[in-house]
Amino acid sequence: QVQLVESGGGLVHGGGSLRLSCAASGRSFSSYTMGWFRQAPGKEREFVATITYSGSSTSYADSVKGRFTISRDNVQNTVYLQMNSLKPEDTAVYSCAAKKAGLLLGVRAIEYDYWGQGTQVTVSS
Repeated sequence: QVQLVESGGGLVHGGGSLRLSCAASGRSFSSYTMGWFRQAPGKEREFVATITYSGSSTSYADSVKGRFTISRDNVQNTVYLQMNSLKPEDTAVYSCAAKKAGLLLGVRAIEYDYWGQGTQVTVSS
């Protein structure tokens, strides 16, 4: 069992930056693939970024590529999402998730086994 708690969300002007954190408790964090997803009001949840257990491989949604960076610290049991050049369309609840098959990246929500409660990111124009 893994518990995930996100933090770092807030209100930021367009063009600004935020760094989200996802702290994990429980065993074997370093063996999990981690992902970030987001859901805007009235829209379906969408994939943002994913990172394998070792951090050696990452993948991003086209909409955030070049602006967002996912990373992890397996000593601190934390995964991060650095978000730069934020746009109003990035406004959403951002959630982190853990996937047991740590060798493989995961771009679909259904692949993930554990979820955090989410943190709100609001980007003003």
